[in-house]
Amino acid sequence: MELTPQLVLALLMGVLLVAVAGWLTRLEDWRSYSPVGGGGHGEGTAHGHAEKPSGLTRWLTTVDHKDIGILYLVYSVVTLVGGGLAALLMRFELVTPKMDFLNTVGGILGGIGGATLYNGLLTTHGITMLFLFAAPLAFAFGNYVIPLLVDAEDMAFPRVNAIAFWILPFATLLIWAGYFLKPLGIGVIPAPTSWTMYAPLTGKAAAGGQLFMPNPGVDLLLLGLHLSGISTTMGGINFIATIVAERNVPWTDVDIFSWTVLTTGGIILFAFPLLGAALIMLLLDRNFGTTFFTVEGGGTILWQHLFWFFGHPEVYILVLPPMGILSMLIPKFSGRKLFGFKFVVYSTLAIGVLSFGVWAHHMFTTGMDPRLRASFMAVSLAIAIPSAVKTFNWITTMWNGKIRLTAPMLFSIGALQNFILGGVTGVFLASIPFDLLMHDTYYVVGHFHFMVFGMIGFALFAATYYYFPMITGRLYNKKLAQWHFWLSIIGANITFIAMMILGYGGMPRRYATFDLSMVAGNHQALQSFFVSAHGIATLGAVIMAVGQIIWLWNVVQSFRSGKRVEDGDPWNLKTTGQFTREWAWFEQKLQTKLPDGGEEEEEADAAQSAD
Repeated sequence: MELTPQLVLALLMGVLLVAVAGWLTRLEDWRSYSPVGGGGHGEGTAHGHAEKPSGLTRWLTTVDHKDIGILYLVYSVVTLVGGGLAALLMRFELVTPKMDFLNTVGGILGGIGGATLYNGLLTTHGITMLFLFAAPLAFAFGNYVIPLLVDAEDMAFPRVNAIAFWILPFATLLIWAGYFLKPLGIGVIPAPTSWTMYAPLTGKAAAGGQLFMPNPGVDLLLLGLHLSGISTTMGGINFIATIVAERNVPWTDVDIFSWTVLTTGGIILFAFPLLGAALIMLLLDRNFGTTFFTVEGGGTILWQHLFWFFGHPEVYILVLPPMGILSMLIPKFSGRKLFGFKFVVYSTLAIGVLSFGVWAHHMFTTGMDPRLRASFMAVSLAIAIPSAVKTFNWITTMWNGKIRLTAPMLFSIGALQNFILGGVTGVFLASIPFDLLMHDTYYVVGHFHFMVFGMIGFALFAATYYYFPMITGRLYNKKLAQWHFWLSIIGANITFIAMMILGYGGMPRRYATFDLSMVAGNHQALQSFFVSAHGIATLGAVIMAVGQIIWLWNVVQSFRSGKRVEDGDPWNLKTTGQFTREWAWFEQKLQTKLPDGGEEEEEADAAQSAD
């Protein structure tokens, strides 16, 4: 067998995985805090973790669920910057119909430019925002507050929790490797596969044939994605074990956020191992001559079946925790309890089950049996029902409530508005005739961006403001938070509505250019329309980017010099009877002043006020 670079890379990764597995087996007790070999920083597992080391050692060795939550939070900010930058570069390229902007940028990246760079950015943006930003940010809040909400001492498996996080940075380096290795003169470019990695584009044209993409960057992407899947699976199992086995409250007192995270953990348990198996099969096709996804073997459509059986539940893995956040925050800032709590829980469980029955609506154009298409259309339409239940419960909760338009509430309302727009447009896509018309156009792009950034992103931003006083002990800048919201909601709607209009006009997605001057016939009017719509979408993207820069500035500045929190109830939740366990823990922490890493913060209170 010829020793190809892909084969060497696969062997090295295999040795690395075996070494990691061997190291893990040396751990005597994954639920203890004693490092291997004894000694360590204490055996306690209570929330205080009073014997933490200080400085960088603390963050590299911590198994405290709150520290792991903060690490996830910081990591998500880094990946948001990377994924957002990729989106902006693509948007700037699409301002004009010809390929020019990315050719200039390519000179900085060691010669990667043009359509190759666009396709790499397309892949990086999708995978980063789905796997490396949204899911880890939801895990950040899950790690920080779930043990507090269910009155557990910590996550069920603290060490597994830490390992799950530390896998992610290495996975990210593999996924982004092309951007670092090519400028260093190593022949690896960013994977240009799109986040769906469709075969045969990523595999071989035929058994024993040549790879369509011999670039080792594709293999690195597959390995990195596999590692991120392992990390997510470990995290999902940990959430299930924590809520089911470590819970010290009766099931009737479990809060809505924990219910959504529990359901999410269940979906992860079934979806991500399948993705991992599919990725290994694809790697075997690429490097060892197997034929899982070639025409002579399992066929190229097999990849789509396996990928989307994971891919659509992944959407609900991303959306359920933000739904839990909305169900938690809207009542608190409406002054009323969540309307129809039980129905919201039932709808969460229903979404978890139905999410596995809708995958083939992504494949209506592949030529599958019309009877199968009809059944998948029915299930796809049915899943809108539990989603609508949640929406009506949120609206009814706000109805006649004493609404306080704080930053968490503004982002919650914004998420609700975006969810309605994204949900309704999604119902149309579940219809076979409409899907055949709009398949792979910018209409689809606008729809899922309303869901991913408009709903998921907004809900997670709401959570960052809501828990900012608890995590940092300081208050954020109210005016900057409002600027962040208004720029985000305006920019998001401009961008995503413009994308939908582009889709109605027939603009296909995943195209680096739309120069129609060489096409036969008079297409000047259509090209002018594309230019105008892309220009508007890019303007909205820039507005959104400015909003996120303000958010980042607000977080950093408020963390450094914001006014200290002196009241354990900064949101006045006691007045409406919604002072929940995590805030009770925070109030106790303020009163007892438990040591938290041995670091004394400087007294630099600023004259700022919180919402």
